[in-house]
This record gives sequence, structure tokens and C-alpha cells, in this order.
Amino acid sequence: MTDSLQRLVSTVMPFGKFKGTAIADLPSHYLNWFARAGFPKGQIGELLALMHEIDRNGLRHLLAPLRSNPRKD
Repeated sequence: MTDSLQRLVSTVMPFGKFKGTAIADLPSHYLNWFARAGFPKGQIGELLALMHEIDRNGLRHLLAPLRSNPRKD
């Protein structure tokens, strides 16, 4: 699960209005739109759905420590 959370801060939106924005930084209204319209298939869709749940439950603050600790591959 930690890997998925790290991906939220390190993966950028590859398309659409917020192309180039980190998934963790997408606005609530955009995540809500995907929840209504349907998340895309694949890893991006999974990350968007996870970020939607985090946002919906008011847990964005939990991602702050991940931003300050760069991922080591």
C-alpha cells in the first residue's frame, strides 16, 4: 500500500485538463467527475480511484510525509 501512496505523489496526470499535475494534487471536483463518469482502466484509473477515496475521507494530509521522502528505486 505504501508503494501506491508514493505513486500518488510521484505520478503525473498523463492527459486531460490537468495533464502534468501530480495525482495527489488533483482538485476534488476533478476526482469527483471521474467517480461519476468512470475511472480509466489500468494503473492511472486505480490511482485516481485511490486518490478519490483519500480526498473524500479528508485524508490528503497523510500524503505530506511522502512528498518529503523521495522514492528510492
